Amino acid sequence: MSGSSQKVIFAALAGNTLVAITKFIAAALTGSSAMLSEGIHSLVDTGNQLLLLLGLHKARKPANERFPFGHGKEVYFWSFVVALLIFAVGAGVSLYEGVHQLLSPTPMTDPYVNYIVLGLAVLFEGASLYFALTEFTRAKGKWTYLEAVKKGKDPTTFVVLFEDSAAMLGLLIAFLGVFLSQLTGNGLYDGLASIAIGLILGGTAIWLAYETKGLLIGESANMDVVAEIRKILATYPQVEHVNEVLTMHMGPQYILVNLSVDFYDRITAGELEKTIGDLDKKIKQACPKVKRVFIEAEAHRTSQTPGVDTEQ
Repeated sequence: MSGSSQKVIFAALAGNTLVAITKFIAAALTGSSAMLSEGIHSLVDTGNQLLLLLGLHKARKPANERFPFGHGKEVYFWSFVVALLIFAVGAGVSLYEGVHQLLSPTPMTDPYVNYIVLGLAVLFEGASLYFALTEFTRAKGKWTYLEAVKKGKDPTTFVVLFEDSAAMLGLLIAFLGVFLSQLTGNGLYDGLASIAIGLILGGTAIWLAYETKGLLIGESANMDVVAEIRKILATYPQVEHVNEVLTMHMGPQYILVNLSVDFYDRITAGELEKTIGDLDKKIKQACPKVKRVFIEAEAHRTSQTPGVDTEQ
């Protein structure tokens, strides 16, 4: 796993821990529903960072007989769990608190405490967001931000980025809710702010779950990797036709490749063995994330399995 991913998570963990403590203190002193929702939001984010670190730790476990391709998908599993927690705990509790505040409004006793806490939270969350955004920008390369999220194979960085972005938006909404409640003396706005924060968390969780689902199921490598493998195969005169190039990410830094190749009939068994060994070496050199290559020598296929594109 990338050391930069851990740095981003540790930065977010430190920021969210400080923010959660200050928000809960403010909620206890003022009775603000929006501030309580924000405290729960930060607490959930803190727990999420711990789960992501757990995923990174488990992913380092070496391969064994039960898991011959290693444990790289632990990162994908725990990222998906994070999405579920944001939805179930973060969004659910925030929506509950908001509705409760609307039905039984509780006036805030000292809203200025909320302003101080919100200001500190913006500083902490802003620092964490800046760190995550800087690392994400560096890692995305030539891709746009949306392409980096869709094509990226390491969910830990964009999970933190999504969380911090949602947190900053939630802080602005909490500030607006506290301000309007103080200005009008009506706790309705505080409750509405809590509901809005819950909806933001719900939307964030759904998007995260969607993006990590494909990786968890078994997403292919990006097309540039597949194209490079096909380019290498095309340089070998012993290869008559490439039937399939199948790839799957077993982790952010682990690609499994399965090739179906029709070799010319005139080559000997020894030449075939040498060619396969050479292909394995060259593919791994050109694509460092490719860790295992399986090559099947098969006759030219005139048809293909439904849903499998042999000419990517």
